Amino acid sequence: MTKFSELNISESTQDSLKRMGFEEATPIQEGTVKYGLAGEDVIGQAQTGTGKTAAFGIPIIEKVDTSNKAVQALIIAPTRELAIQVSEEIYRIGHGKRARVLSVFGGQDIGRQIRALRNNPQIVVGTPGRILDHIKRKTLKLDGVETLVLDEADEMLNMGFIEDINAILSNVPDTRQTLLFSATMPGPIRKIAETFMKDPQMVKIKSKEMTVENIEQFFVKAQEREKFEVLSRLLNVHQPELAIVFGRTKRRVDELAEALSLRGYLAEGIHGDLTQSKRMSVLRQFKENKIDVLVATDVAARGLDISGVTHVYNFDIPQDPESYVHRIGRTGRAGKSGVAVTFVTPREMGYLRVVEETTKKRMTPLRPPTENEALLGQQKLAVEQLVEIVAKNELNDYREMAEKLMETHEAVDLIAAALKNLTREPNETPVKITEERPLPSRGGSRGGDRNRGGGGRRRSNNFRGGDRNRRSGGGGGSRRREGSRGNRSTKQQ
Repeated sequence: MTKFSELNISESTQDSLKRMGFEEATPIQEGTVKYGLAGEDVIGQAQTGTGKTAAFGIPIIEKVDTSNKAVQALIIAPTRELAIQVSEEIYRIGHGKRARVLSVFGGQDIGRQIRALRNNPQIVVGTPGRILDHIKRKTLKLDGVETLVLDEADEMLNMGFIEDINAILSNVPDTRQTLLFSATMPGPIRKIAETFMKDPQMVKIKSKEMTVENIEQFFVKAQEREKFEVLSRLLNVHQPELAIVFGRTKRRVDELAEALSLRGYLAEGIHGDLTQSKRMSVLRQFKENKIDVLVATDVAARGLDISGVTHVYNFDIPQDPESYVHRIGRTGRAGKSGVAVTFVTPREMGYLRVVEETTKKRMTPLRPPTENEALLGQQKLAVEQLVEIVAKNELNDYREMAEKLMETHEAVDLIAAALKNLTREPNETPVKITEERPLPSRGGSRGGDRNRGGGGRRRSNNFRGGDRNRRSGGGGGSRRREGSRGNRSTKQQ
């Protein structure tokens, strides 16, 4: 896969993408960004969850002129939840450039939207009906639009918006660049492309499907601050022979590997910043069972050919379903069974549904184990180890010492002491795990999660970019305290 640094985009945008936790471009992003920056029209045929928002958001941010007060980009989305989600992500992509982004949609006080439009947003994201309403009121002027995006065009067709879209398109300058995204290409969508687009480049991404009969898939619903303790307990209960823990960012991988080591696990991390020799050394130790837990980013794990992995833990839900498919494919190989556990914060449940649609399999909810259950798991392991030692019958050198101990101690106490010595008891060693921002709500995604807009809806009317007094009222600030120092992980639409 191509890194964003190879796509000829500005340093400020690259920095924003790094803060969001993005390292590599998905296929739809790679193709769209290349043509988008060249000013060409693009038809992107891809399923939800492939990274479409960043695919068109990056070229828009790269081209926007922040000294120009006109609306320079218009993005049309089928639902208010998707409009909110898209505006949030584009705002984050343009963090360094301070582009002004506004979302407009029905069900929201139009007077507030009109006042926000007077503040000269440079990028407007909205639903067809409300955009057309503002055009008719002359509160939204589109004569300066250079880029037009139709997101989930087939969904807008299904919802009866085709006439509204045609009306909007007739109000945008003919010299614009048009980007159209659709999972399918029915006749009316093809007609829009033929009528309103100029020699569009086709970027077509097939949705991957996967057979996973031999991989048990679970999800654990947990708050960000709880995830590490839950992971520790799961490792104690599951007793994996070899496990891979996936983190979204390099910082996350470093902190998880260190924290697991402090808690007594044989863990090492790999990511793109490590030298090739260091990565090879870590992988060699993992293959030789000298490391129990490998912590990795998606980038570092690509191409791994390791047999014997029994468990995969997605400490952070991946950016797209394809990454999930790749991650859990590290286990359950060569006809063996495997276990995959994905951690999901309450706000990220929409992403879980998209992953399930891609894999065609529902994940089983897994209740986080208690501290006592984790201890019991370790005790059972100690019993197995003790029984295995006895079965080997290599105890002659120890029998005389054991008989002397029996003279002064009860047999049950001696066995209990041996078990205690073999048991990894709960470890309260302080660890540092920086909280990452949850992925934004997927309320507008396809597949029945339309009413899960959750977080986005509360900041629906906030104007983004420069209006600092509004940030704490639901804009970019108050509800996003979980992210540390701007390392913002997000998921592309």
